[in-house]
Amino acid sequence: MKLLSSLLRSFIKRGRMRVIDVDGGVHEFGSGEDGPTVTIRLHDKKLYRSLFLNPELAAGEAYMDGTLTMEEGSTCFDFMFLFSINRAPLGAHPVQGLLRKGWKALRRHHQKNSVERAKKQARHHYDLSTELYRLFLDDGLNYSCAYYTDPDESLEAAQDAKLTHLVAKLDLEEDMEVLEIGGGWGSLAIRMAQAGARVTSLNVSPEQVKIAEERVRAAGVEDRVSFVLKDYREFEGRFDRVISVGMMEHVGIGHLDDYFGKVRDCLTDQGFAVIHSIGRMTPPGTTGPFIRKYIFPGGYVPALSEVFASTERLGLWVCDTEILRLHYYYTIRDWRLRFEGQRQAAAELYDEAFCRMWEFYLCAVELGFLHGSNMVFQLLLSKERDAVPIIRDFIVDNERKLNGQK
Repeated sequence: MKLLSSLLRSFIKRGRMRVIDVDGGVHEFGSGEDGPTVTIRLHDKKLYRSLFLNPELAAGEAYMDGTLTMEEGSTCFDFMFLFSINRAPLGAHPVQGLLRKGWKALRRHHQKNSVERAKKQARHHYDLSTELYRLFLDDGLNYSCAYYTDPDESLEAAQDAKLTHLVAKLDLEEDMEVLEIGGGWGSLAIRMAQAGARVTSLNVSPEQVKIAEERVRAAGVEDRVSFVLKDYREFEGRFDRVISVGMMEHVGIGHLDDYFGKVRDCLTDQGFAVIHSIGRMTPPGTTGPFIRKYIFPGGYVPALSEVFASTERLGLWVCDTEILRLHYYYTIRDWRLRFEGQRQAAAELYDEAFCRMWEFYLCAVELGFLHGSNMVFQLLLSKERDAVPIIRDFIVDNERKLNGQK
């Protein structure tokens, strides 16, 4: 316990952590001020070392397999909250600092996302049972950041507002051809088709495409939407608009030029693209080891400096940038609470270890948007400087029209 105690003593500055060791001994860390008190119990002595060497991965795995349990009313969210408000001191620990440098040096290796590897990694997450996602997403199965006009707005209203906001930015005209890179379960494709567009939607998940096609038929727009089971690098075509929502996070740092190059090549000269992605407000970093191993293998949240370096290399105009700072925090908060309310149903679909993995994931990303550096950005990109209206009032004007307002 000595190594682990030294680590916890150095970084638990806010709140208090009580650790009950394998032999029943109780160890307390932190002042108890400006944060919660969380009690955990360790059931395996091997955790003393693994938690010291790689706390995020080891804690997640131990919570999944039950060798780390929450005690005295503490929850996974409480535990992750305490971790998140003490994140800065953890990074300052000498051993943790060295480990993070090592992970950063390996990040291109972790994100060698060839076409076939990228397909396999996407299916790892998106070919899970759609019934799992129905437990916590809105009725439209939107699995990306919603657009909250108020923190207490319902998830359904916020996701509907997100779709409206994106379609408003596309500035669509009747029968425009739109390429969607990463189509999810079809909600955005349906909304664009209802606005008059003809949509080609790329997706590498057969499970998602199956459901999306059913939803498109139910909406009566199957003549305006076609789904293509291809990686973006396998596709060719020219479109008036390109849109990509929640897809760029899966591209990987070594493939940003491939991604933006495909966006550029698929645009007509006077066309433009809308890109919606998670980003970070800090310098380039790495993907957390738990998320990388269990949730989004090959995924990476880019810094804007990395994004703009790529658009600069490829000669794309960044015509508009919008930063959504707390919207994804509200979104994942609502997902987590819904998942907690449907935990038994999730366990029946999978098992208890899966539920604990999903809990750990949702808590981690929610708090990453509350206390960490994560945010969401939306870009308008074009090849020609005048492809996008020079005053962004058109977005609000279009939103009002889409909402039936004058």
